[in-house]
Amino acid sequence: QFMIESVKYWINEYHIDGFRFDLMGVHDIETMNQIRKAVDAIDPTIFIYGEGWSAGSCAYPQEQLGMKANITKMPGIAAFSDEIRDALRGPFSDDTKGAWLADGSENVSLKYGIVGAITHPQVDMTKVNYSKKPWALEPTQMISYVSCHDDMCLVDRLKASIPHIKNDELIRLDLLAQTAVFTSQGVPFMLSGEELLRNKKGVHNSFESPDSINHLDWSHKTKYPQVFEYYKNLIALRKNHPAFRLGSADLVRKHLEFLDNPEGTVAYRLKNYAGRDDWQDIIVILNANRETVEVEIPKGNYTIVCCDGIINEQGIGTVKGDKVIVDPQSALILHN
Repeated sequence: QFMIESVKYWINEYHIDGFRFDLMGVHDIETMNQIRKAVDAIDPTIFIYGEGWSAGSCAYPQEQLGMKANITKMPGIAAFSDEIRDALRGPFSDDTKGAWLADGSENVSLKYGIVGAITHPQVDMTKVNYSKKPWALEPTQMISYVSCHDDMCLVDRLKASIPHIKNDELIRLDLLAQTAVFTSQGVPFMLSGEELLRNKKGVHNSFESPDSINHLDWSHKTKYPQVFEYYKNLIALRKNHPAFRLGSADLVRKHLEFLDNPEGTVAYRLKNYAGRDDWQDIIVILNANRETVEVEIPKGNYTIVCCDGIINEQGIGTVKGDKVIVDPQSALILHN
């Protein structure tokens, strides 16, 4: 009751428009659903999400707790997807171990993240990390991210998992990681300062660290203008194109189709004016390889809007036919 009344108070008195529950897995499903119901009575657009784990055992049985695996029992509540996070940057348990960004390895967990943790005919759940069955009813129940306030931020993790990484490669992989996050059907989440190529000097959970670790270095905005510009344009691309945020599992299954992809890449098409988008078909290709790759696409006349670290919705160039070349460690997005 105290939790419910607190949430209502914060909404009514402070106009808070979203709530994130730390270790939501230690709360019970019934309480979380009661909170959702109380919030809906005030404003159903208020967003609720949490960490779908408990960091240890609880007195309550697992099937009654607000764990990620039980999100299907909590409609209207979302959870972080450690599947897409670790598929991109490597396992939580070992900072030095990379994953798809580092070596283009296993990409099924990344595909699972792209569809928003829902059932999809082209995602083989036997190959997904952590989850052997889809845990989201709708893509809006999955938080898509690659780093947050605790654990290493993205820049630090890339440095830890790819020894002697040079700055240009670091930037390419940083942008590629966020392109996967922001074009996924889940709800994208980013840590403040990532648009400035933020680092925390390798510190994991910096809640008790000084400003020398936690401050946002605004000089990075002019030092790395391409990074700031790319993030800004990536956010705008998602906002301007409903195909990237269909919000419905049925629509995702209907419109999102993975294409045959060479090793180290993920390629998919959002087809037939998905979400009543202005663009008929959108093709997204993510290439983690250190060299260019050729990818087969449905034959057509396309406008390129994202290529080699630049996004321009008005068009960067055009391509005709059924094959495209994708630059190393970057995303290619085109539409017809």
